[in-house]
Amino acid sequence: MSSGVSPSPPQAPSVTAATAPPASPAPGRSGNGLLLVAVLGGMFLAMLDQTIVGTALPRIVQDLGGGDLYTWVVTAYLLTATITVPLYGGLSDTYGRKPLLLTGIGLFLLGSVLCGLAQDMGQLIAFRGLQGLGAGALLPLSLALVADLFPPEKSGRVQGALGGVMALSYVAGPFLGGLFTDHTGWRWAFLVNLPVGLGVAAIIVARLPRVAGQGRGVRPDYLGIAVFSAAIGALLVGLTEKGADGHTWTSGPVLWPIVASVLLLVVFVLVERRAAQPIVPLALFRVRTYTLANAASFATAFCLYAAVVFLPRYFQEALGVSATESGVRVYPLMLGMVAGSVVTGALMTRTRRYKPWLLAGAVLIALGALLCGGLTPATSALTLACWMGLLGLGMGPMLSGLTVAVQMSVPPRFIGTATANLTFFRQIGGAVALALAGTLYTAVFAAEAPVGGTAAAHAAATASVIPWLAAGGSAVALAALAALPGGRIRMGASGPGTLDG
Repeated sequence: MSSGVSPSPPQAPSVTAATAPPASPAPGRSGNGLLLVAVLGGMFLAMLDQTIVGTALPRIVQDLGGGDLYTWVVTAYLLTATITVPLYGGLSDTYGRKPLLLTGIGLFLLGSVLCGLAQDMGQLIAFRGLQGLGAGALLPLSLALVADLFPPEKSGRVQGALGGVMALSYVAGPFLGGLFTDHTGWRWAFLVNLPVGLGVAAIIVARLPRVAGQGRGVRPDYLGIAVFSAAIGALLVGLTEKGADGHTWTSGPVLWPIVASVLLLVVFVLVERRAAQPIVPLALFRVRTYTLANAASFATAFCLYAAVVFLPRYFQEALGVSATESGVRVYPLMLGMVAGSVVTGALMTRTRRYKPWLLAGAVLIALGALLCGGLTPATSALTLACWMGLLGLGMGPMLSGLTVAVQMSVPPRFIGTATANLTFFRQIGGAVALALAGTLYTAVFAAEAPVGGTAAAHAAATASVIPWLAAGGSAVALAALAALPGGRIRMGASGPGTLDG
């Protein structure tokens, strides 16, 4: 799915503004406000469950056994959630947002309840997979609904709020997982989704109008869905195995799934070029802004996951604090992300531009990441809080500004697909980042532990992982963002009339 792939002319969609689906009828200011609350709640749940289990896993293994399946409790969720993100996006453009969003919520809540009732590790992993099947709808369709329900002049501010919720969920997950595990039992890390999810579903049923998509009886791209699912599933399995049992990049469990994924992605491109209703329209990648924004999303995931995953590990392993306390200590990162996203949203709304704020964000990420290269067990809490704040302020604009850039670059009928693909590339970037980070972290720790002890070794490993991944990712993102054309938010339309420009 590279930007250099061009579909053959007969299959390339060329959609005019006149053939775009009608905008969702506005249910009124209060209705839109309630829908925004539902959107924020659904997004928060889906992203929270990516990280909330991590701090509960040791206790889960004590209760259910199956320590050899430890990582698959997280991987099963990420696998199904990542695969289904672009599928839900494309299908919602074709058949409408409401039925797809309610389907996703239903699967997510069913999986959550079953996870809370699981009696062994095999059941928990299977139910986490079911939960992920629903979660794949919540984030991309929530972001797409904002474009449907709010005019472009308000999109920056609203996307800023959504980006703030995304930032909150990334960092709140480990803290809440530890809190539930310590005080109410790990099963509540899953069961807590039920009341919030039911409230979200009720608002959507009552307030979200049913607007037909562009289906018109077209047969879904079943072959494309199957090949895409197999390709991304193989990639994520290979990347997961890289972090397990000391496997190297050339180990069979790592190498062969990744090779199979590459081959299947080639097949997928060939299938999509000939599909009447492709699940991932390749013509979108001819749009320069769309392609560059997705490249930046992939690259900034290196920054996001390096900080969100390895700073709590530093607090626990190098400083010896509890999982719950580590979640509290990482708050400067979260607050910086929330502030960066909300402020960027306000600035985009005021200036009608997104490019300058995205560029500034990439610079702040690089600065904060390079400062983290000086991390030691003796680093003061205030100093590290400032470094985390810089990282957060830089990552915040990426969570809101890139969504605006993508939605402004495509015709309205592709809003769901384009938004979902942005999320997809961020999650794939995170998976790749964690595989690379695991290799680097292990190597640095092994070299430093005999010299300075385990605490110093964990600090040195963190001080290597964050600068290499976050600064490197921000440099790639900066290059992509600098090449963005225009960068102005147009009034009165969600995107251009066609894909030809």
